Amino acid sequence: MAVRITSDSTCDLGRLVKEREIGILPLGVNLAEKSYLDGVDITPEDIFKFVEETKILPKTNAPSIAEYEEFFAEQLKLGDEVMHFNISAKSSGSHNMVVQAAANFNGKVRVIDSMALSSGQGLLVVKAADLRDEGKTAEEIEEIILSLRERVNTSFVPDSLDYLYKGGRVSKMTMYGANLLKIHPEIMMESGQLIPGKKYRGKMTMCVKQYIEDLYHKYPSYDKTRCFITHSTADEEIVQVARDKVKELFEFDEVVETVAGSIITSHCGKNTLGVLFIYNK
Repeated sequence: MAVRITSDSTCDLGRLVKEREIGILPLGVNLAEKSYLDGVDITPEDIFKFVEETKILPKTNAPSIAEYEEFFAEQLKLGDEVMHFNISAKSSGSHNMVVQAAANFNGKVRVIDSMALSSGQGLLVVKAADLRDEGKTAEEIEEIILSLRERVNTSFVPDSLDYLYKGGRVSKMTMYGANLLKIHPEIMMESGQLIPGKKYRGKMTMCVKQYIEDLYHKYPSYDKTRCFITHSTADEEIVQVARDKVKELFEFDEVVETVAGSIITSHCGKNTLGVLFIYNK
């Protein structure tokens, strides 16, 4: 049997989960006293409604070690080995638990710290599926993926900093100033950690155009296999601007549009959008 590729639910792969035969373990979302599973029984709309009513962010949580072990045992029925992708270890404590769980399977479960999140992580997951389908061994896949993960452009532009403020990632002064001046800062991953990038100002549609133009100039050489346009239930006008600009500037064989799940939405809020791809050195 082939290598089984799995991931936690933060990879935001949409239809590709089923199409590429990827096993997904949902992370948890707590709204007040009730618990839900990301991508199973909660939607981004539920998040927006909860935050609007309570003015606080949902709590997110990782599966227990026992739940990871149960998941891996089931996945090993579908393959000789499992290669599991996890949200960046610097963004979630789940990585430590998944590593402990994997240690109980005598080397049959390999854990990859994606050093990314959302479809930045998803890019590595699907690349691993490509390599699996080419007949590569788990060891070969792991070696290639580890060489690529520092070259994943994981970035996005939020419409508002309200959720990032509520999550403690920006100060109240920064949030108020950004909202007042219509500033939309790029947020990007560097070495597995979220950091601020360029500040865009004006309507979200104009900011998205400039953001994608900047990506084009920043990464003149890139893997043309695919890119993701991933957004947190963004307005159609914003998404269409991104589609048009990516098509105009880039030459990807496949452009996949996905909607961020409840874990990512809980931290960034509505109308956040990112264009994510693997670039060359």
